[in-house]
Amino acid sequence: MTFVEPDGATPLDPDEMEGLKYPHVTTRGQLDELEQANIEQGLAWIARRRSGSIFDDAFVRTLHRRLFGDVWDWAGEYRLTEKNIGIDPAQIAVQLRMLLDDARYWAEHKVYPPLEAAARFHHRMVQIHPFPNGNGRHARIAADIMLEEIYDHPPVKWASGFDLQADNERRDAYIAALRAADAGHFDPLLAFVGADKS
Repeated sequence: MTFVEPDGATPLDPDEMEGLKYPHVTTRGQLDELEQANIEQGLAWIARRRSGSIFDDAFVRTLHRRLFGDVWDWAGEYRLTEKNIGIDPAQIAVQLRMLLDDARYWAEHKVYPPLEAAARFHHRMVQIHPFPNGNGRHARIAADIMLEEIYDHPPVKWASGFDLQADNERRDAYIAALRAADAGHFDPLLAFVGADKS
């Protein structure tokens, strides 16, 4: 079974598809519904948890498992395969640890304003692409956790009333902003998250 993925989404390989806990799922819409229900449970877990730092790689993996573990057997496990985006799987653990250390440094030394720190954190997390699926959603939620718990700042309005999983202008702007950041141009992503560059 294969799904038609929106632009910017990462296709799953057959071994990863084997990890789907619901063999009756045959459409992208069905999968999206299951994942969204799991994400809502994950968000409830985030709200009631009492420990775990966004700067800890074990927490980052736990967060992914809480968001997607009811749907995928491999949730919370780093990917083992090459993708159309993302770094070499052998480098994921090291690069993620570097990102978390950098983000902690940014916060401790006030290197960036909160929204810029969140945008840069999110972009690098997506660029690393630690998991087989769900990286964008996971990275957006992780960035919001960082904003709220480290910077005492409201979360980003990522969707602004749109569904970032569906094809629409907001998703197109999001993907374009991430691609610009890949090339070292962060202004579109900063504008997307509402960061004041002045």
